[in-house]
Amino acid sequence: MSLLHPKSITFDIGGGRMVTIETGKMARQADGAVTVRQGNCILLATVVANKEPKDGQSFFPLSVDYQEKFASNGRIPGSFFKREARLNDYEILTSRLIDRALRPLFPEDYLCDVQVLISLISSDDEVMPDSLACLAASAALAVSNIPIQEIISEVRIARVDGKIIINPTRTELATADMEFLIAATGKNIMMVEGESKECSEEDLILAIETAHEAIQVQVKAQEDLRDLVGSNVKREYTKPYRNEELDAKITAFAKDKMYAIASAASAKHERSASFSKLYDEVKAHFAADETLTEQDKKLFGHYTGELQYNVVRDMILNDRVRLDGRGTEDIRQLEMETDILPTPHGSALFTRGETQSLTTVTLGTPLDELLVESAHHSDYTKFILHYNFPPFSTGEVKMMRGVGRREVGHGNLAMRSLKQMMPGAEYPYTVRVVSDILESNGSSSMATVCAGSLALMDAGVPLKKHLSGVAMGLIKKGDQFAVLTDILGDEDHLGDMDFKVTGTRDGICGVQMDIKVDGLSMDIMRSALAQARKGRLHILDAMYATVEAARADVKPHAPRMIKFTIDKEYIGAVIGPGGKVIQEIQRETGATVNIEEVNNAGSVSIFCKDKTALDKAYSWIQGLVATAVVGETYEGTVKSIKEFGAFVEFLPKKEGLLHISEISWKRLETMDGIFTEGEKVKVKLMEIDQRTGKFKLSRKALMPKPEAPARPEAPQS
Repeated sequence: MSLLHPKSITFDIGGGRMVTIETGKMARQADGAVTVRQGNCILLATVVANKEPKDGQSFFPLSVDYQEKFASNGRIPGSFFKREARLNDYEILTSRLIDRALRPLFPEDYLCDVQVLISLISSDDEVMPDSLACLAASAALAVSNIPIQEIISEVRIARVDGKIIINPTRTELATADMEFLIAATGKNIMMVEGESKECSEEDLILAIETAHEAIQVQVKAQEDLRDLVGSNVKREYTKPYRNEELDAKITAFAKDKMYAIASAASAKHERSASFSKLYDEVKAHFAADETLTEQDKKLFGHYTGELQYNVVRDMILNDRVRLDGRGTEDIRQLEMETDILPTPHGSALFTRGETQSLTTVTLGTPLDELLVESAHHSDYTKFILHYNFPPFSTGEVKMMRGVGRREVGHGNLAMRSLKQMMPGAEYPYTVRVVSDILESNGSSSMATVCAGSLALMDAGVPLKKHLSGVAMGLIKKGDQFAVLTDILGDEDHLGDMDFKVTGTRDGICGVQMDIKVDGLSMDIMRSALAQARKGRLHILDAMYATVEAARADVKPHAPRMIKFTIDKEYIGAVIGPGGKVIQEIQRETGATVNIEEVNNAGSVSIFCKDKTALDKAYSWIQGLVATAVVGETYEGTVKSIKEFGAFVEFLPKKEGLLHISEISWKRLETMDGIFTEGEKVKVKLMEIDQRTGKFKLSRKALMPKPEAPARPEAPQS
């Protein structure tokens, strides 16, 4: 009798590519566990939830971790301990995508700890596992008894040669001009994130609609598996204590006061202080009520927060006025400045209302490229963007620990957007952009895009066009809705959508969207995109007025760099035995030289702050790879003097004999006093001995030949 009783569902994701979801075979002690397989790619997803919430729990504690096992691709980790360590940026970004899609599935009053773990346990060279990870996580929840409200899935959409493809292969994705990851339920879009090479708003709408059709197939497959397993009945859970009568009393007492604060158009900290003061008033007013229990008193904050949520949303919907007094389409005041720091290679300060980014650009060599290692491959990238969010940016005191998931996610969105306008692979520099958020009141990632574009142009990086970004929000209640341009932090928290759009004047380059409300129609989506375009163009106009184009050259204190190719056969000559030659070049010139074989040729990069040293190293290498050409003129160096002539180095490591008879048209009896060793002399290559390879040089061939003396006339008889 078999110990294992797996059940599975198989479906076609398009083009005959089959995906199988299986449960009951692995990780059976988890509340829910599935494997998802396409080709040789297999993901294991598990989910476990505590039966009861922790005492005093006031928020939903969901944790999602996606990890790729190196064994999945027959590799051993490159770390010192040779084991998987903390999640890398790619795994963090994938975890965030899954988290953002799953979180809205749970009931608002469900406060038990939930842990979702997704592992890549077998890899396929052409299947992208991250596009299956959210499907695996949702399927694990579907076959469990954990109370979720809906089933979701996620697909990657790419456009290759004008054709939209669902879950493209790695090969197809390499040539795509549009790539988005989209998560949805059977009815509603939940999350969109991705990049494109200036796609139109309608292109994005078409991608979302195409993705939703594919997601509906995957949702149906999960429903079929759930029915097959018999996990339709979800567990009962302890709901937090509530007192509706107290809610009504707090609303009656504080609603008008809450509206007065919300409509005062005050600054962030003033508004926050006023809301806190009102909360203190609520506590003081109801604390003496002897009918209230200690449990009731713990609800003061909850109901005051709920009141704030409802009052602010109703004010925006009915009055079309926002917390800072703006209209729904207004963008906060803009201030921007470049070249504000003397020593970075590029810098910009971008301020939009109470959000501010100080961004710097550093130019480095190919040796500064970032190694990006995953289970599938190890590769290098030479465009790096780091986003930092210190606690003082929001006026808070917090422990300074390592980079958080939010910082990784915000930095990635800015990086993917700016990358679309970066110069191609021929650009020799490694570029690092660092955005330090100095103030934050909404949309600091979009400030990073704007500041990054300005700083790159200030550094002399030939950015094709400026990019800007704007964060859109949504307040929706029934059929009534308001789309908000350039949202505040409070509007993000209280709203139904956070929709960040980046791009140029000609199209969209990056998107990140999270939706918290059901029934978001494509008409509302189109309205949001049109409003985002208007806001993006407004910011771009201000950016072009500040910096119209990139500097023609890097700054004087920035490193100089040239990149060129040589024939593959000369790589060894430049490096020399044991690196002797390349080390000598670097020692004598002070330049950094990097050489590697790329596309069956030698790719050489020379990096130095001193242009004279750069030119010297360049000439040196050009000499090493130059071919001696008969008839060409060279400036050589006298290496040694013999009685029959001098040996002259006319190209690096190439010496020829300048015979005494070839020095001058005048007959020389001796070499004494003619040359000194190290003296520069121009020579012409006359001949290369085909048998010995020896070079014959001439100096007199470069001199005008003297006229022969006239013969005396014979005497007349």
